[in-house]
Amino acid sequence: MSDATIGRVTEIPVGEGRTFAVGGEQIAVYRMRNGTLRALGAVCPHRGGPLADGLTDDDSVVCPLHGRTYDLASGAETTGSGPGVCSHAVRADDDGSILLTLECR
Repeated sequence: MSDATIGRVTEIPVGEGRTFAVGGEQIAVYRMRNGTLRALGAVCPHRGGPLADGLTDDDSVVCPLHGRTYDLASGAETTGSGPGVCSHAVRADDDGSILLTLECR
């Protein structure tokens, strides 16, 4: 599957996430403090919480509704409470465009 350009890195403040609609799916893209990007399915499977609005650290995001935690690299749910979300390959090109592979890893 090829990469899709979904936006610009500058649309996402450092340390936060934003949701993008891609191929009929909602994808949360996070701009990490070290400058890298991470991408997960944007909807918490527990009760539909907006994961892009969750608190992040270097490794995980916490759903703002009920506190479920997801690994930013794999999408695995880390508190043992339920299913994970899809993780997607994402990167920024030289001009600052965000390139995402929609296929779930």
